[in-house]
Order: sequence, then structure tokens, then C-alpha cells
Amino acid sequence: MSQMILFVCATGIATSTAVTEKVMEYCKEHGLKVDYSQTNVASLPNNTDGATLIVSTTKVPYELDIPVVNGLPIITGIGEEKVLEKIVSILRENA
Repeated sequence: MSQMILFVCATGIATSTAVTEKVMEYCKEHGLKVDYSQTNVASLPNNTDGATLIVSTTKVPYELDIPVVNGLPIITGIGEEKVLEKIVSILRENA
């Protein structure tokens, strides 16, 4: 069964798209079958159904039952590998 990552940024378009591409490629390289969706942070409370993990490039001001990973290092490149490893680890734990 495939897991789903929900990618979040302020608009649901710009930085979440860049992060999505890198994370999906990393997951594929590590043998994980993952689906994804993108949304803006304002829509997040009503948009988490089916999500295993949230990767966000902006602050998430909500209490959620789903793990949230800060995806900003994937944009900056500083700490990128550590964040990608954390994402894969969470997905494997929930597999």
C-alpha cells in the first residue's frame, strides 16, 4: 500500500513544488512507493485525510495527529540530507 506525503507552503505552489520533486526522487531512490498532494498552509486543517506525513516549508500553526517535517532545508541545501533521511525514516516506520 502506498503512503501519502502532503507538501505544504504558504501558497501551495512555489516552494512546495521544489521540495516535492526532491523528496519524491529521494523516496524512489530508496525503494519507497509514495503518493503526494500539495496544499497551502491555510487549507491544512481540512486537507490531511489519508496523509502519512506533512512536509512544510512554512510554519504549521495547527496541532495535527500527523508528523510534520520542516522542508526548508531542502530549499536552502543546508541540512538537506538529514531532512530527507528523516522523511524516509518516518515513512518506513509507518509502512
